[in-house]
Amino acid sequence: MNLPRTTLSLGIHQIQAQVAQTTEQHATGLMFRTDMAQQEGMLFVFQAPSQQCFWMKNTLIPLTAAFVADDGTIVNLENMQPQTTESHCSAKPVRYVLEVNQGWFAKRGIKAGAQLRGAPFHIAQ
Repeated sequence: MNLPRTTLSLGIHQIQAQVAQTTEQHATGLMFRTDMAQQEGMLFVFQAPSQQCFWMKNTLIPLTAAFVADDGTIVNLENMQPQTTESHCSAKPVRYVLEVNQGWFAKRGIKAGAQLRGAPFHIAQ
């Protein structure tokens, strides 16, 4: 799929994220890919905040999912193993889920509570 891209940042770190917005794009996600560049990811955008759960049935690379609130705050992080059907869910309702290569957040010391910046996130003024 040829998806739109957006640049997200966490302090000095940047991620070039493909943006999945439709039901079909959500269902396909990163399935069947054999690799992904270290500074890349996929941002899933949903219509309204709700509990989001992801699994890795046809996904071939280990990923970490960041469940993200409207203001860009990471609610929780979940490491996900390839080709499994275990559900990984948001700790509270969210509108965004960012998938990156597993270990990306850990290598940078980024944990729940950190705030992503970028066009998709609504920052309260």
